[in-house]
Amino acid sequence: MSAQTITVNGIECHPIVEKCQGCERTKEVDGVKYCASYPLPERKWAQKVCNFATHMKLEIDKGGKVNVNPLKASKRAARGR
Repeated sequence: MSAQTITVNGIECHPIVEKCQGCERTKEVDGVKYCASYPLPERKWAQKVCNFATHMKLEIDKGGKVNVNPLKASKRAARGR
């Protein structure tokens, strides 16, 4: 697939990447799908996950270890908390 672009209100929109498949924010124009929220979708996926993605759920580790400042922990222990 070539890097076709369309211009909307003076902004060039690039086609979506594979990771965008299944997102509700994609729009199809002339057989090519574009992101309706962001003009350069591959930049959004440069980190781990696109924050506009409706098909991906971010999992938060709620049972994980909590980081405690050792200095504060020792002061709390000294006070009897």
